[in-house]
Amino acid sequence: MTTATASAPAGEAAASPRATRDRHARLRRRAGSILTGLAALIVFVASVFPVYWMVNTSFQPNSQVRGSELHFWPDNGTLDNYTNVILGDTRAPFAPALVNSLTVSLITVAVALVFAFLAALAVTRFRFRSRAGFIIAILIVQMIPAEAMIISIFRLVDGWHLLNSVLGLSAVYIATVLPFTIWTLRGFVNGVPAELEEAAMIDGLSRAGAFWRITFPLLAPGLVATGIFGFIQAWNEFVFALVLNPRPEAMTLPVWLRTFLDPNGGINWAELMAASTLVAIPVVIFFLLVQKRMTGGLVAGAVKG
Repeated sequence: MTTATASAPAGEAAASPRATRDRHARLRRRAGSILTGLAALIVFVASVFPVYWMVNTSFQPNSQVRGSELHFWPDNGTLDNYTNVILGDTRAPFAPALVNSLTVSLITVAVALVFAFLAALAVTRFRFRSRAGFIIAILIVQMIPAEAMIISIFRLVDGWHLLNSVLGLSAVYIATVLPFTIWTLRGFVNGVPAELEEAAMIDGLSRAGAFWRITFPLLAPGLVATGIFGFIQAWNEFVFALVLNPRPEAMTLPVWLRTFLDPNGGINWAELMAASTLVAIPVVIFFLLVQKRMTGGLVAGAVKG
């Protein structure tokens, strides 16, 4: 009894420092989680607040927007700003600019994805002499500022008689977006094991059949993600659209927004925010339509076992 009684306090004393360390580790993890959550909340608020302020301002009268008092909620909300933006005749019309932007962006995404997908497959799945040079060329092209080529591109498009046309602007956007899409899709294609196609070919499928039935469905998230970035890039591009399509009937939406800037300084900020909200809506809708395909774990268990 005496020996057991004497050994018990020694065991508790030995266990006490270990329990203290575990408690401190739990407290540090909890503090780290709280700090991480606060940082994420700050980043979220900083990212969302400008969008909220744009939408909030779009529902306020311009006199209230230009006043000294801040309104964090459209207490005197009105739809007149949107009505004037869509139906007003004091500036370039909204509908043709919307159609031009949608047409150019969709053509750019469709054509760029087709060519970039084929190029990414060739670079990833096949070995040829100029493969390394092709990859290096893609990187170099992405490093060149687009504005540095604006004069030569203007003269080229003018020589083709494609100024103020959807086709000419789409061709320029495709050339601009293509290096990025090739590089991005190359990473997605490289992430799909070639053993999947080989196993399907052993089971009796042809190379084309193995690709379309096995590999292509796994690449769908990569195609969607790359298409979203290409769509946003084409949708928001301003410089080329301003130089190549300056006419009112050929404007895209970013150039159309420029018509709200009065050289005399009398800017209707409420209508400008309403127009900016309308420009942002198609991108949001496009993202919501394809977000279900943007899952990154489709390949995770493909070769399991």
